[in-house]
Amino acid sequence: MIVTTRQTQSSENSRFEGSRTAALPLTPSEDRQWSTMAHFGAILGCIPAAIIFAVYRDRGAFTAQESKEAFNFTFPLTILAIALNVCTILPNIGWLFSVLAVALWVFMTVSGALAAIQANKGRPYRYKFNLRLMK
Repeated sequence: MIVTTRQTQSSENSRFEGSRTAALPLTPSEDRQWSTMAHFGAILGCIPAAIIFAVYRDRGAFTAQESKEAFNFTFPLTILAIALNVCTILPNIGWLFSVLAVALWVFMTVSGALAAIQANKGRPYRYKFNLRLMK
């Protein structure tokens, strides 16, 4: 059997026809999962919530809302934690900044865990103290 170049090209390109350029919407279960992960990410600061918001904001409304809430809560605290960690190098009082940095990290982690539990149940969570920087 003789295969022409034209037939080879069409059969190679046929597997790419009809491919989607946009990602599929999240299922309700996945939407809850990613919103939960955005809140649990508070243990690492604001980066996980920012990444989840950037990747999934157009795919799930609940994930977009909750990751934005998590980012707004963790961003100022992450900046404060970085400043406190830098201040730990100060002689004589650096230990005080270390204690404050650990207390801030514990507060952020516990608050994120409480929010994640509510988000996993499908309930929107609003932090009591939040700056709403990202609208």
